[in-house]
Amino acid sequence: MAGPTRLLGALLAFAAVTACAPSIAEPVPAPAPTTTTSTAKTTRKPPPAPPITADRGRQSPGVVAAGAEAPYNYGPAVVSEGGRIRMWWCSQLRHADPPGDDLLYAESTGPHGPFTAPDGSPGQPVLSGSGTGFDGKHVCDPSVLKVGGTYYLYYTGAAGEHAHGNAIGVATSPDGVDWTRDAGGRPIVSPSYDTTRENTYGAGQPSVLFVDGWFYLLFTDTTGRAAGWNGAGQFVLRARNPTFLNHVEALGERGFEPVADTRKPRTRSVVDAFSADWMYVDALKAFAIAHETEHGTTITFWNHDFTGNPVPAVTIPGRWREGPGLIRTPDGHAPVSPEDPCGRIPLDVVRATVDGAAAAPTDLGHFGLDLTNVPGCKTADAARVLNGFAVPSPEHTVDLVVGGKVVRVERRSVTARLATRILDRRPAVVDELPLAARVPAGAKAVRAPNGQLGLLLDGKLWLVGAEDVATLNSSPITAVTQKTWDAYEQAGDLRR
Repeated sequence: MAGPTRLLGALLAFAAVTACAPSIAEPVPAPAPTTTTSTAKTTRKPPPAPPITADRGRQSPGVVAAGAEAPYNYGPAVVSEGGRIRMWWCSQLRHADPPGDDLLYAESTGPHGPFTAPDGSPGQPVLSGSGTGFDGKHVCDPSVLKVGGTYYLYYTGAAGEHAHGNAIGVATSPDGVDWTRDAGGRPIVSPSYDTTRENTYGAGQPSVLFVDGWFYLLFTDTTGRAAGWNGAGQFVLRARNPTFLNHVEALGERGFEPVADTRKPRTRSVVDAFSADWMYVDALKAFAIAHETEHGTTITFWNHDFTGNPVPAVTIPGRWREGPGLIRTPDGHAPVSPEDPCGRIPLDVVRATVDGAAAAPTDLGHFGLDLTNVPGCKTADAARVLNGFAVPSPEHTVDLVVGGKVVRVERRSVTARLATRILDRRPAVVDELPLAARVPAGAKAVRAPNGQLGLLLDGKLWLVGAEDVATLNSSPITAVTQKTWDAYEQAGDLRR
């Protein structure tokens, strides 16, 4: 079950080139500066914003991951978590029962690898066919999400060979390694059977992310009404429940609308492609969809309600065969640039690069670039990416962004200890954030019996992580009883 592209053979190369064009946003030329002359004065419009460009192209020097003796390795899900890059992908191992597609797992300190599994192997199987049911023989195309301490694995399952039978299942785990099938072991999305095409793949290749309390599911359905002639197309469902068994909405021509179940007609495709992956870019309040085109992986951007393309598409060049996996945060969001969280977006993928001896995709490699001069953080909601960053203050102090609010710190040395990073420029959106507190030098610090430390600002308690924060701020530390500590109004957490 190496994916719909394996069924179409040479047809994919043509489809990937021609079918993606309608979904790619072309850059709009910036207007030239103009002047308006009057007898009183001359008014000049501000200069146009610099064009969005790509820089810092990168790729791994070789193969970053492969299952031992596996005939193919592709379709990865990649998560950056706790200083590790964690990866799950589709493969096939002879010692994993039953014979068929398996999901492997390995991790590394960086995207260049090498990736190693907890058992010391290049990749250990963490989910295989159930032996019965819709996923009896094959499990493939993983997408991994972490919400509320639980890992969710969405995957393509098949009982046998292709006959419009592929469907999407879900499993849960406390650690991302030991998985238990959810939803009673039944599929959560099946083919819609809107129409019959030569491509008999069915529904699969899921990619799931979590935004504002919604689970968003991007997936392939070669029987969907809005799919292309060869079955290419990406459809979107969303639900409050991770199993998509109730209160489901489908993206159609009029936006998201409630549907009775996940098999309702597929009336809108957001990109003409197979084996896509996506993430949410908070700085833009937009979705970024990765899909393969002629010269590499193209990233197409859709705004929050799928009514337009906020920035032009960009292509990460290099060789590829199938299945880009975006490096995402555990909840499926774009990593934040530490130097320019509003204007720079790191785009990194892992993808199969060649067809191996089994004539199937393998040799996973890392490729990436940065999109820069991006017009991000235009609203206070989009400015959530600034949480933990500090910026220059209009009062010759430093403003620390905490939970959508500003804490104004008198001493830069204190801010450097509290902040993820101090930026050189102040994004305009910070002026819209409310001022929550000021940290003057010498503000009183208190310590609880359990060692917790906080600053008292206007009588309210702000937690800090270490005693050196108080030292840098010349704040005397007073030990208090637990009763006194509990009586303080908890205002916020400045620990990082």
